[in-house]
Amino acid sequence: MVRSDSAAVSGPPGRRYYGEVTVGEPRLSEDGRLEVGGEEPDEGVGKPGPTGRPMPVFPVPPALSSHGPAWVVAMCNQKGGVGKTTSTINLGAALAEYGRRVLLVDFDPQGALSVGLGINPMQFEVTVHDLLLGGDADIQDTIVETQVEGLDLLPSNIDLSAAEVLLVTEVGREHSLARTLTPVMDVYDVILIDCQPSLGLLTVNALTAADAVMVPLECEYFALRGVALLLQTIDKVRERLNSRLELAGILATMYDARTLHAREVLARVVERFPEEVFHTVINRTVRFPETTVAGEPITTYAPTSVGAAGYRRLARELMARYATPPAVG
Repeated sequence: MVRSDSAAVSGPPGRRYYGEVTVGEPRLSEDGRLEVGGEEPDEGVGKPGPTGRPMPVFPVPPALSSHGPAWVVAMCNQKGGVGKTTSTINLGAALAEYGRRVLLVDFDPQGALSVGLGINPMQFEVTVHDLLLGGDADIQDTIVETQVEGLDLLPSNIDLSAAEVLLVTEVGREHSLARTLTPVMDVYDVILIDCQPSLGLLTVNALTAADAVMVPLECEYFALRGVALLLQTIDKVRERLNSRLELAGILATMYDARTLHAREVLARVVERFPEEVFHTVINRTVRFPETTVAGEPITTYAPTSVGAAGYRRLARELMARYATPPAVG
């Protein structure tokens, strides 16, 4: 990653954030265009955020002169309903706003990622299922463009549910997705994989193909319980299949500061994983269900909303937090 020449701002132990205090949130101009940057600092910089830690500055990333190789991130949590698909769509759209070429991989047989982008997953004769099992399918012909410039989709549908059974007899079955993505690694800057809510073979495939894992975590007790098991699975994949795999971070989602339970769960997560939890917290808002019905990211459906600002901040934090992704340098 190309870092700013400005001074470092304090972050979690072992990490440093770089940026200028003059960088502001993207906003709409009077003629409706999205303006990135500005003269005002990020709201709340230096003050304790929802996680209880001072909020660093997350700079607007510089433009890229070229694209690729892609940094692959698996959006993973074995519990359903924690915001994986919502986060995949909106983080991808926010990264695209910042000039990154992004591919979203729908790796859930339910096809929710495709539906959330306003695309009917059942209309495709060829999906990621066909690519996993080999044959004559071409990934570049399978990828479809979304309504967001720079944001593409590798679709999935219910056919993918059969892949977990069919892959069992394949040699190197855990690397099937990695092989599938190889031809387009130099085309994109970031590839986000929306995993199904399980720790089965499909999820192991996603972890084997990924450089990092982001764990969306609903601020609710039962969601918290499964984090330790997921981290154990990540460690096993790192030891046996993918030595480069790292934890990109834990993203607190569906946060409602009005409830004591949400505040307590977030505090426990930060206490247990002080370096891994993102400073950015995604608040619960009615806008997210509305975007699902509309079939578009919140960054275009409600570009000035709190939810859109949260995912833009997350995109900047992700790019500011990790110095190694080739996709953001």
